[in-house]
Amino acid sequence: MQNFVFHNPTKLIFGKDTLPALKEQVPQYGTKVLLVYGGGSIKRNGIYDKTISLLKEINAEVFELPGVEPNPRLSTVHKGVEICKKEQIDFLLAVGGGSVIDATKAIAVGAKYDGDVWEIITKQAVPSAALPFGTVLTLAATGSEMNSGSVITNWETKEKLGWGSPLVFPRFSILDPTHTFSVPRDQTVYGIVDMMSHALEHYFSLAPNVPYNERMVESLLITVMEEGSKLVEDLENYELRETILFCGTMALNGVLSQGMPGDWGTHGIEHAVSAVYDIPHGGGLAIIFPNWIRYNLDKALPKMKQLAIRVFQVNPTGKTDREIAEEGINRLRSYWNSIGAPSRLADYNIDDSQLELMAEKAAGDGTVGLTYPVGKTDVLEILKMSL
Repeated sequence: MQNFVFHNPTKLIFGKDTLPALKEQVPQYGTKVLLVYGGGSIKRNGIYDKTISLLKEINAEVFELPGVEPNPRLSTVHKGVEICKKEQIDFLLAVGGGSVIDATKAIAVGAKYDGDVWEIITKQAVPSAALPFGTVLTLAATGSEMNSGSVITNWETKEKLGWGSPLVFPRFSILDPTHTFSVPRDQTVYGIVDMMSHALEHYFSLAPNVPYNERMVESLLITVMEEGSKLVEDLENYELRETILFCGTMALNGVLSQGMPGDWGTHGIEHAVSAVYDIPHGGGLAIIFPNWIRYNLDKALPKMKQLAIRVFQVNPTGKTDREIAEEGINRLRSYWNSIGAPSRLADYNIDDSQLELMAEKAAGDGTVGLTYPVGKTDVLEILKMSL
């Protein structure tokens, strides 16, 4: 296990009928609130009206930034920053999924920065302050509701970049499983893939002596697979939504990575793909991750063998280590296929015409990934395997 410091200051408010906690939480930070949300689903399912009503009860002055994209764009972040500076916003409230929260994090630092927030996202500058913000989560997927990371897309330069700062932990996050009832099946599937991919990224680590960390990851994967298969057939089942919502948060709030930093190369490759083609993040991960494992199997063999036996119930009797691991990869692919996730880039009408560009965006002149770093040529091969 590597040395580590763990600190997560986000207050998690979890359970049915927890939205009224806004009346206690928001006034601690001010009265001028920027409400950030996406394409309008919160208006259709009633969460918007409930939120506005609660904010009115505490006499908050509410400004709005609707229309945050599934892959949140820098142009939208710029709009939010402009509102914050013009209206002297005290507090941001993100109501939506991970994309809305990621955009809110960028707005929070951009509102306190004199230059272009893209300089922070590209790590040319380090933020020194951020507006406080909270979240009302409506989609189980990214874990952004309880971490300090964010991913923003610059559509003009075809770059989708991850960044983070201790300044952008949400002050609080409200997670009511009923708020995810209206999430359609395909988005539910993408969320399941996303949280499983976060767990897998942690798992492929070279940190020594991490038996408990590995068991935490394994138990999360098993739970998500068992409950996820049921959920996609029963979308308004409270118990199933509750479990998957909690797993999504735990997959990326820092608990699994204590002393066991993972690889994150698959995420880097997927970010390049969706920067060029604007596909759903979870869909891209479902396509790429099994191929990333297979490409790196010579180095990742011990981990994948262990995962195959413990999580995918591969019987090792009479099989070589590679055969065990390969069967585990196949069972991962089969599970994602069984719940309706895509398996090939062709499922999104992506051909080989932009492979070089995506490989360049992912690795450039260096590498992508921490445990098993891969260069541009490697990324190109993984993308070809994914066609």
